[in-house]
Amino acid sequence: MAPLFLAPPLSALWAGKDVFVEVEALPGVEYRAVAGRRTFRTEIEGRGYFVKIHRGVGWLEIFKNLLSLRLPVLGARNEYEAIRQLEALGVATMHAVGFGERGSDPARRHSFLITEELAPTQSLDLAWPTLAPAARRALTARVAQMTRRMHSAGLNHRDLYLCHFLLHTDAPPAQARLSLIDLHRAQSRERVPRRWRDKDLAALYYSARAAGVSRHDSLRFLRGYFGLPLRAIFASETRLLRFLVREATRLDQRYTRKYFNQISTGAST
Repeated sequence: MAPLFLAPPLSALWAGKDVFVEVEALPGVEYRAVAGRRTFRTEIEGRGYFVKIHRGVGWLEIFKNLLSLRLPVLGARNEYEAIRQLEALGVATMHAVGFGERGSDPARRHSFLITEELAPTQSLDLAWPTLAPAARRALTARVAQMTRRMHSAGLNHRDLYLCHFLLHTDAPPAQARLSLIDLHRAQSRERVPRRWRDKDLAALYYSARAAGVSRHDSLRFLRGYFGLPLRAIFASETRLLRFLVREATRLDQRYTRKYFNQISTGAST
């Protein structure tokens, strides 16, 4: 039998039915569609949910990723397990209400993940310019705590940009209610290798810099993440600090090229 998890209301609505057929039949607004994966928002019994359907990327894409030293995303299981791990750690994230997987061929595996919509929320990078200094300090400390707890448990995100921290707007920002999303590329080990820790921190630094996070708040994050005085961090993490600046510059150049290529392509059509 295919691995399957359903929570209310899906467990009652789809009892005795082919769950994969029901998922594919859900109406909704598409948010993203890439090779082998589709993400859309739907409503069930008046509540919002996000659905990710994976249909396998094919052996060619798997080999391309492996040759580039990247782990391919083979289905929804990776994100489902990362959600469960973060929940066990007490790190706020999405709440899964449905997961299913079938097929033994990793290149063609059919899987899905359904999570409750987190609303009302705003991505932290967009909210940041509107926040008061006290709220910024509280949220910086919260991001540092969440990231440290995640890494300490052996989980790295691989897309740890500020936009993947959602700020819950139904409470004062100073209360620092944040949820971490988009975990489909997360990796779990007994211990996060330094390389992957540094890549997460570099992505966060790059996106924070782009959002206008100040140097003082960046230093406040480092103190919270490492739990050490700045002098000790500067002495022990010199390589990391240099990498953060270098990698942020590389990412900035990469996304600038991508942006102008999109403009150029659009102008020529």
